[in-house]
Amino acid sequence: MQENHTNRTLIAPHGGTLINRLRAGESGLLARAQAAPGVRLSDVALSDLELIAQGVYSPLTGFMGPAAYRSVIEDMHLPNGLPWTLPVTLAVDSDAAESLRVGADVGLMDGAGRLVGLLELSEKFLYDKIREAQLVYGTTDAPHPGVARLYAQGDVYLAGDIWLFELRPSAFPDLALTPEQTRQIFVERGWRQVVAFQTRNPIHRAHEYLQKCALEMVDGLLLHPLVGETKADDVPAAVRVESYRVVLEKYYPASRVLLAAFPAAMRYAGPREAVFHAICRKNYGCTHFIIGRDHAGVSSYYGTYDAQRIFDAFDPALIGIVPVRFEHAFYCRDCGQVVTAKTCPHGETSWLHLSGTQIRALLASGQMLPEAFTRPEVSRVLMNAMSVG
Repeated sequence: MQENHTNRTLIAPHGGTLINRLRAGESGLLARAQAAPGVRLSDVALSDLELIAQGVYSPLTGFMGPAAYRSVIEDMHLPNGLPWTLPVTLAVDSDAAESLRVGADVGLMDGAGRLVGLLELSEKFLYDKIREAQLVYGTTDAPHPGVARLYAQGDVYLAGDIWLFELRPSAFPDLALTPEQTRQIFVERGWRQVVAFQTRNPIHRAHEYLQKCALEMVDGLLLHPLVGETKADDVPAAVRVESYRVVLEKYYPASRVLLAAFPAAMRYAGPREAVFHAICRKNYGCTHFIIGRDHAGVSSYYGTYDAQRIFDAFDPALIGIVPVRFEHAFYCRDCGQVVTAKTCPHGETSWLHLSGTQIRALLASGQMLPEAFTRPEVSRVLMNAMSVG
């Protein structure tokens, strides 16, 4: 089976070809995997395997080898010069790596030991966790969630092309759209310019403002919540998705919005992850990507608007997707609407800001969040989730 080439009415995938490494029902590949030594994948590695296979990580066809790995962490480009900001790697411990032979097959298993894919092992190599942490996350601080995950994983990376036998059932079946499927929907709807919005938080009025401003400039909006692994204290994916559903039902034009799930894990890599998320959405067929003030940030590790400024380090033609850069949006009591510092003449005393602690306290006491902050339908979703939790 050949890789899927882009429909020429849409933006080309990153590197020009939409990768397809999903080989359901191919008995020969399955037999090879069954006969090979196996490794169990973490949830993040399993997610990466699936995203490679369905083309979200185009042009990658497998887990990175040392040349690509070094090029990405040091220069934020693949060896061929294509922008790429995060390493996509498969870590195992030293004992497991010792038992595997370069040039041979490796069976890839999920956490339950079920065979899900095949790795054609081309290289295995040691790497420096401290150096990767500093270059990718900008810190070696162990409390950083991305750094903590890096420090906890194995000391050897396995590289090579992969094949996936089947995608896992999604918790959101109607939203589990592959890049090939979203591209087909965009073609059917006649969308050529599509803006994507990435979020790992429930939708609020400032999000709605950014999305609708962007929607004025393009044909359609891909609302694309991340539903992979996140921090324990992040709002669960099911709650976030429900908040998007209730808002879209009443406040958005159905013909101009597509809600789909982005099944990646959060890295919390701030600016580098902003570029990475943009490239992934390019592969889904999007031409524009909304970047807020602290995209993929956590705590105070990244500076305000660093996630926007990083795009200036790249050739726009090589990235191919346009970053839509917004100021921080908020509700101004004197303006009576959602604004930014660019459009509001009033001071901060007029601006409505709610911290996570304040939001949780209001919901725990049975109070609706201010309608100026979020739609009442979203407040009810969050209150119901808190009462169940």
